Amino acid sequence: HFSHSGCQIAISPDTKHFAVDWLGVEVTRATLGIIGMGSIGYKVAQRAKAFEMKILYHNRNRRKREEEQAVGAHYCEKMDDLLQQSDFVVLVVNLSPETRKLIGKRELGLMKPTATLINISRGAVIDQDALVEALQKKVVRAAALDVTSPEPLPRDHPLLKLNNIIITPHIGTATVQAIHMMAEEAVTNMLAVLNGQPIPSEVVPK
Repeated sequence: HFSHSGCQIAISPDTKHFAVDWLGVEVTRATLGIIGMGSIGYKVAQRAKAFEMKILYHNRNRRKREEEQAVGAHYCEKMDDLLQQSDFVVLVVNLSPETRKLIGKRELGLMKPTATLINISRGAVIDQDALVEALQKKVVRAAALDVTSPEPLPRDHPLLKLNNIIITPHIGTATVQAIHMMAEEAVTNMLAVLNGQPIPSEVVPK
């Protein structure tokens, strides 16, 4: 069902009727597991709250209680607990030696067979060979990736042949406004360095 989007079906010259069994999975009141609750992960939680989702999160550091309560998020000290309980798992971590292949065969095996894995962080956070196997064997229901390793994938990559995956070309920030803001932020940081002022978006604060 993932191989044709609803849009393609609606406009295809071959469409004679709409299938009655073309059904998706409800997100309302489903359990969302967020791995990486930084500023972006928290924004994901804010949006999920609007869908009345149960929100679990795993992070190196637990967030303040009032921040948790604002979005109704529950902290999972162990990532395994989050994986076992979530209907949707979204990866929002930085790529580092600790997060490279964070999700591999073992972690996929802990997930519900009805669960969907979503990656909006970096491709290398997932062991892609393990993901191919998990999707082929229906260890997990589906995956949605905005990022892969490499980008784009080789045209003969097995991920591209599966019908239970959606892959987008790293377009999470691809709006005119977002790119404009990123350019402005870069200029602001360069001017701060040149003027000996504190760097607003310092990656590793002193």
